[in-house]
Amino acid sequence: MATALALSMLTIYFAAAALSPSIPAASAAVKKYSVSSYGAKPDGKTDSTNAFLTAWNKACSSPSPSTVHVPAGRFYLKNVAFQGPCKTKSIMFRIDGTLVAPSDYSVIAKVGNWILFRHVNGVIVSGGTLDGQGASLWSCKAAGKSCPTGARQNLEFSNSQNVQINGLTSVNSQLFHIMTNGCQNVKVKGVEVTAAGNSPNTDGIHVQSSAGVTILNSRIGTGDDCISIGPGTTNLWIENISCRPGHGISIGSLGKQLHEAGVQNVTVKTITFTGTGLARGSPGGYCSSTPL
Repeated sequence: MATALALSMLTIYFAAAALSPSIPAASAAVKKYSVSSYGAKPDGKTDSTNAFLTAWNKACSSPSPSTVHVPAGRFYLKNVAFQGPCKTKSIMFRIDGTLVAPSDYSVIAKVGNWILFRHVNGVIVSGGTLDGQGASLWSCKAAGKSCPTGARQNLEFSNSQNVQINGLTSVNSQLFHIMTNGCQNVKVKGVEVTAAGNSPNTDGIHVQSSAGVTILNSRIGTGDDCISIGPGTTNLWIENISCRPGHGISIGSLGKQLHEAGVQNVTVKTITFTGTGLARGSPGGYCSSTPL
């Protein structure tokens, strides 16, 4: 009788588990794609761009949650675009080493970007260092020579959603360090951004045409804005940021176009400014209900 009762209870339990939406099914195994498996070399001089793209394409075409892994070492990359949409909505881009831009700034300075993620959903970039090697371009500009504009960022997410950037270090970008453009639901946490105090236009984090961006617990020191906020930005939360040196946090360069989108609902909280300067406004602007 006791055995029959136990079996009956076990049957009821499994039936309930099958019907109950609160008990999740076992998650699919995460597939891992190491860039080293596709020819990337951690020597800082072998072009590993195609190896990174191959690893990305493998992860992007998989229906299962995936990880692109960059092991320790220095990996030389030319400009690269990691393109979506992907079959999976969960890709971890785990960096345990350093990604290095070409030391000759002209290699990437005319192409518009260095590392770009476009049309992706559910991507997490975690750890590691991006070295834009921008110092030679800054020197060219300081000398008043004829120089290219420069790659506009070390890392950009464009037209993407549900993105996280965690524990990343970005150094010596040619122009901006980290950018979100046309994105929704982005969380940037624990990043460190560094460029020389006299480096031109090296904004730390730039947000434009994006909604629901959160920037937390980060240290930023550049030759320009620590965080810059461009047209079309809404629902931006900035908290616990150390800005030294730089131009602070700016909402600017607005009103250049007749029908340009405005900036709404920006919260800035618990910020430490050290050695910052250059405050200026955008003519014709209007500010309402902005908590500081």
